[in-house]
Amino acid sequence: MPEQALNVGSEKPVVLITGGGSGIGAATAARLAAGWRVAVCGRRRESLDAVCSAVGARAYVADIGNPDVARQLVADVVADYGRLDGLVLNAGVLQALPFGETPLEAWNQQIAINLTGPFVLAQAALPHLLKTRGAIVGVSSVGATQTGPGLAAYSASKAGLNLLIKSIAYEHARDGLRANIVSPGWIRTEMGDEEMAAMHIADDLEQAYAKVSGDVPQRRAGSSEEAAEAIAWMLSPHASFVNGTELVVDGGSQIANSGMTFFDKIMSGEFDT
Repeated sequence: MPEQALNVGSEKPVVLITGGGSGIGAATAARLAAGWRVAVCGRRRESLDAVCSAVGARAYVADIGNPDVARQLVADVVADYGRLDGLVLNAGVLQALPFGETPLEAWNQQIAINLTGPFVLAQAALPHLLKTRGAIVGVSSVGATQTGPGLAAYSASKAGLNLLIKSIAYEHARDGLRANIVSPGWIRTEMGDEEMAAMHIADDLEQAYAKVSGDVPQRRAGSSEEAAEAIAWMLSPHASFVNGTELVVDGGSQIANSGMTFFDKIMSGEFDT
């Protein structure tokens, strides 16, 4: 049975996925295509068209960092499909800069796309999601709770997203709306590949991902498809009593004591003392 919203009647439910032109968003569109009518948005027409052609979705070119554009996006999707059952807030940007050297423009851009955009979209979508007793999934990051160098703006925006989603869940649980969070760790995406190349971590991408995931208990990065599975489950009836919670998809990195990974590698024989 296709995973879908709780009260679809005779129609397939409708889901809007932001940042759907690549990575986790594109994988989520592919994962949901069998049971949902899928709308994907992003800023680049070419990549959106490729995803939509592959999975039978509809493309919407939109910069959700612009509140007027974000509101119009929701209106357009509802006008085209007649309903809205799911909202996946996946679009995001990361610009790693030392805190003391982060210009206000870089801060504002990350807050606008990672936090304000989801606020505007969720608010615009709310009447439609209440009508269908739908679900929201905010795609956050392990960086919302465990930060790193140059991530002040990014981590702050994702931490804000987490509490935004939980607030929506609390206020509208009695109305039948669910809102949850999926927080990926290291996931292999096009954006991740670009980061690996820009930082010159290793001679090739495989070596680079092996290095950056060396302290992840599963010793690898995740795939976009693995993150998409978590998002699909959160939207589905199988998660009908799951509300306001965070599902971490990180290969166990948040359970690891960073001070113990050295000893873990010795005991597993990964390197000698």
